[in-house]
Amino acid sequence: MKGKIGLVVGLGVGYVLGTRAGRERYEQIKTQWLKVWNLDPVQEQVTKVKSFVGDKAAAVPGAIWTGVVKVAKSVGGEGTPGQKLDSALATGKDAADDVAKAADEATAEARKTAAKATAAKSTAAKKADD
Repeated sequence: MKGKIGLVVGLGVGYVLGTRAGRERYEQIKTQWLKVWNLDPVQEQVTKVKSFVGDKAAAVPGAIWTGVVKVAKSVGGEGTPGQKLDSALATGKDAADDVAKAADEATAEARKTAAKATAAKSTAAKKADD
């Protein structure tokens, strides 16, 4: 709930400050942002991140599919309806945990790769300064 309130407050503050700055300042900020965004080094990093995320994100749908199959098998098994429901719930919880784990691993790997890229750029920049 606190996050939603913070989001609403942030949007309200952004709106008020944005309307005070005016359209002219908005266009100025937008133009500067687009200049930075369209720089070759920025676009190279964007391309690297997109390909990396695409590779790592492929693990998440696989985990979801595996979970769906496990739940379907647990429902189709033998036993009373109550036992089937309990089995499906337990399997669903395990599947959700597997999906969360796959997403966490993909996120951690992305952060690690981003940190390495940032460290490499910092090292290169320091060498260039020397």
